[in-house]
Amino acid sequence: MRAVVINKPGDVAVMQVVERPIQRATDHQSVMKIHAFGVHRYEALTRAGGSPSVKFPRVIGVEAVGEIYEPSTNSQLKPGQKVVTLMGGFGREVDGSYQEYALVDDANLYPVDFDGDWVTLAQYPENFYTALGSLKSLKLRSGQTLLVRGGTSAVGLAAIKLAKVLGLKVAATTRRQSMLTMLVASGADDAILDEENQLVTEKKFDGIIDMVGTVTLNDSIAHLNVDGKITMIGLLAGEWVVKDFSPFALGGKYLTFFDSTVVDRKLVAEMFAMIAKHHLTIPIAKVFKLDQIQDAHRYVMASREPGQVIVDND
Repeated sequence: MRAVVINKPGDVAVMQVVERPIQRATDHQSVMKIHAFGVHRYEALTRAGGSPSVKFPRVIGVEAVGEIYEPSTNSQLKPGQKVVTLMGGFGREVDGSYQEYALVDDANLYPVDFDGDWVTLAQYPENFYTALGSLKSLKLRSGQTLLVRGGTSAVGLAAIKLAKVLGLKVAATTRRQSMLTMLVASGADDAILDEENQLVTEKKFDGIIDMVGTVTLNDSIAHLNVDGKITMIGLLAGEWVVKDFSPFALGGKYLTFFDSTVVDRKLVAEMFAMIAKHHLTIPIAKVFKLDQIQDAHRYVMASREPGQVIVDND
């Protein structure tokens, strides 16, 4: 099989496609044939050495869609069964999705009923799971208001779709004037410009999903209603530490963080039920092949097109 092995962190040149033997299933790990996977900006940061916990050599990639090639000894999964996997150390503690076959712990394999093609399925796992988990953490009721800060990101677009299904009134932000119309076309009730980490609006919201990160936190707090909650789920701005932050700024407001590292199997099932019932999708920005993985990383880091970048192994 082909695998993209990174022996040491660096630029895209460190990603080399090599031939490896297909691993064998164990008593608790099944072999998954990977048909497609999403490529994320944070994977490019991992490749460059930005994730200290990741040890090289490593095959990175945190999610994949495909089928069971060889089930584990104790598995109830069957050969050919359609599955997805995400997080759970995939692509970080163990080799991940940037390959044609992967050895995956059965606890991290989620059977799905999906009639579409593999590339279409690959838009969902990490994006929609993170979006739905974030929405659940806000505990909003139908009719309340939500702001999706970073609305043109793949997770942001998924959050807009899911929030509308949950009956929320949704506003979403972008740093580009040209994207305002796209956000409304994607389902947002309102689109707001974000200029130099300041929202061009006086509106306040019952809940905020902030994917931009620490640089927008103080401004997000200022646009939150009393008793409202902010869920931080991303660091699109690339900064990890909040500067000049006072906890007293919260003043009856709440701040939390949603982390998709530990995946809830029931939430995965709920997510796919919502996707199927409401025919939810986000744009697919571009599709690459496995031997184009360097180009895929260049595109992810340079492109400003909305939607998910996907690698198709077929």
